[in-house]
Amino acid sequence: MNRRDFLAFSAASFAGSTFGVLPVGAQARVPVLGLIFPPADRGVPEEGVAMYGDTLKFVVTGLGVEKMTPEGFDAVMARIPAAAKRLAAAGAQAIELTGTSLTFYKGEAYNQRLRAIVTEASGLRATTMSNGVIEGLKAVGAKKVAVATAYNDEVNDRLRAFLKEHGLTAAVVTGLGIEAIADVDRVTQKDLIDFGARVRQSAPDADSLLVSCGGFRTLELIAPLEARTGVPVISSMPHGLWAGARLVGLSGAAPGYGRLLSRR
Repeated sequence: MNRRDFLAFSAASFAGSTFGVLPVGAQARVPVLGLIFPPADRGVPEEGVAMYGDTLKFVVTGLGVEKMTPEGFDAVMARIPAAAKRLAAAGAQAIELTGTSLTFYKGEAYNQRLRAIVTEASGLRATTMSNGVIEGLKAVGAKKVAVATAYNDEVNDRLRAFLKEHGLTAAVVTGLGIEAIADVDRVTQKDLIDFGARVRQSAPDADSLLVSCGGFRTLELIAPLEARTGVPVISSMPHGLWAGARLVGLSGAAPGYGRLLSRR
């Protein structure tokens, strides 16, 4: 190779390394979010795949919660450290403890303690689904919230108190009275959109609507509910995942799925 050819080759090599033609293994890796679910056998969330496609990878594990009651939650709390360790071993870069009621039922101080337990066990940053809901409500400027839930009256009262801790007023909290986690799947998409609209209608002075239960499939209902009710809608699973995506460095945006997720 003569000097001219050598210089041309060197320049091309430098340009390639500078503008993205990187060796195998040096290319940017897809971030990995670990999810601890209340049920034992929940797989990768379809809503997460719909929101983020191949820009975010999920690794998941479960706790084996059977009932959405304080007693049901108490029974599995000791399993959280082991679950966090499993996700760290599976390559998670941050972890979200999902289950809205699982993380708000003893108030904000306990919600913070749960995050600390996950971090202590895994060495990773952590958030909860309740954090995602609160962050979502604050991001849309909510102050007076109409709340539609899966829960019984006791859990609803605890949610009302949790919202108050964060400076939010629950204009109304209406639940479906579901306790067994297995029964959540019986609620249809039509049931959910009609239920959410009724709850919002019962509190005409509410400036937002919260649909609380991570087991509800609500991603595709957010925009239609916003159109029907005239207020921003925050929902457990989509906005919990939004918070988790931000924890691993993404913007969280998922255009087409309501006001907040459509922000870039």
